[in-house]
Amino acid sequence: MPGTDLIPDLLVKRQKLTRRGPTADEWKDICFGWKCAKEIGRLDIGQSVCISGQRVLALEAIEGTDECIRRASSLCTDNGFTVVKVAKPQQDMRFDVPTFGLLTLHTMYESGAKVLTVEAEKTIFIDRQEVIDFANRNGISIVSIFESDSVQETSPFN
Repeated sequence: MPGTDLIPDLLVKRQKLTRRGPTADEWKDICFGWKCAKEIGRLDIGQSVCISGQRVLALEAIEGTDECIRRASSLCTDNGFTVVKVAKPQQDMRFDVPTFGLLTLHTMYESGAKVLTVEAEKTIFIDRQEVIDFANRNGISIVSIFESDSVQETSPFN
């Protein structure tokens, strides 16, 4: 039995979590990144991708999300990038559930990432208020979406 069944409030709901939503270009990166992240998940490689200008900067493998973000930073020479984190299509919600919290946001800030998108109702959100406050102070957009949102031409949050 997944632990999230016992504490469902740990899973983030579909919503814009920060004051700033994604721009039109960032939304395109989210949609492109979603497909990439689901594919690497299907292949059981990782859960996260970093995207800029609809180009893949980094894919998460065994090293984890934070190292993926750091690697993307070394390759991104423009105005930041987007991080997309999803559950694998075959994700066993008893183990290795996608999770983000303050550490992820600190890594994003230090690396120049501007947007975090996570999968709604399949991602654990820890340090909720601290994360939102930190993101708002530093201009980082956080949205939690469903797969059906990722095929929309415009963000449902603007």
